[in-house]
Amino acid sequence: MHSAFLFSTAALVASALASPTIKRGNNQGQDDHPGGPGGSSHGGGDHGNHGGHGDNGFSPSLPDGFPNPSQDQINDIEDRAHGTLPNAPLPTGLSDDGITNFKLIAFNEIFEVAYFSELVQNITNNVEGYQFGDDKDEVLENLNVILAVEELHALGANAILQANHVDPIKPCKYNFPVSDFESAIALAATFTDVVLGTLQDVNDIFAQNTENGPVRLISSVIGNEGQQEGLFRIIQKKTTPAQPFLTTSTRDFAFTAIQSFVVPDSCPNINTIPLNTFKPLNVLTQNIEPKDQQIQFSFNLSAVDVDVESLSLVLINAQNKPIVEKLEGTDVNEGVVTFQADFPFEDSLLYGLSIAAVTHSAESFDSADDVAKQTIFGPGLIEVN
Repeated sequence: MHSAFLFSTAALVASALASPTIKRGNNQGQDDHPGGPGGSSHGGGDHGNHGGHGDNGFSPSLPDGFPNPSQDQINDIEDRAHGTLPNAPLPTGLSDDGITNFKLIAFNEIFEVAYFSELVQNITNNVEGYQFGDDKDEVLENLNVILAVEELHALGANAILQANHVDPIKPCKYNFPVSDFESAIALAATFTDVVLGTLQDVNDIFAQNTENGPVRLISSVIGNEGQQEGLFRIIQKKTTPAQPFLTTSTRDFAFTAIQSFVVPDSCPNINTIPLNTFKPLNVLTQNIEPKDQQIQFSFNLSAVDVDVESLSLVLINAQNKPIVEKLEGTDVNEGVVTFQADFPFEDSLLYGLSIAAVTHSAESFDSADDVAKQTIFGPGLIEVN
């Protein structure tokens, strides 16, 4: 349920490959092209249920044609999103790192399309836990704009991949661990915070590789995600700004986090995204208040050869150096490790998102990138209430 970049229609693919721009209207002159790489294969099973949900997960095949809308359907999505796909030339000649950036963006944005599509369906159909009074229309108005925005983000990211002669990222099937509107908005706020941190990493990688072309585009998406996060925080009755400098993240943390919502073996080409996937780290403490405390975590040692006593718990928050804490009260039961670690809220003002990771022992880290290089289990996502 959130922002998304996905592979485009046959016309969009042909347009991207012939002259790397995305145009609104019927002047592309490419409608007779059969489709781009992977354009005829959505993967993951039956897509004729328009996003139906069941034991096999939720797949974002929408009534508006997403992920393969016609040009007329793209025009309609743009109307609902209150704006168009960029019509400037798409960035080409990207480095391998630049391609990976857009693969991750597409992977994330498709997930978000699925998430917000299901949320809109639940509210529209008055599913238990998603019922409203007089404010239903206002809620749906905002969420339908967000959904359309995310569809355009998806179309845009995959069009850039195709403009670079790279196959688009295809949808997976998803399961979302929410059962009502309140928990759905809380989860949307959390993964939007992760997106806001990860796009910082994306722009930094572009800068390191002197690929300035996509930076303005990505920065515009960061602003849009921030607008969405403000809405989610207002709904949760939180102050609109979470922090003066938002928590940074890394591509590997985001890639791992998204996979926690993916039905195993349902992604047709996730194997083409060359990023690391960490072992899960569970945050067991709920309703975390803004105060000093210990937080309980767990992870599973199966298929991991590591000395638990040699590990550290690291917290990433804002733009500050990561905080390293000891694992305390460690208990191992049938391969599951449970422990506590300090959450030094007062000293470090750990508002907003904190990203937790269990790493090989270290006294200090200089950056989130350094943490990711030593991470075994993570990310654990902590939002202070």
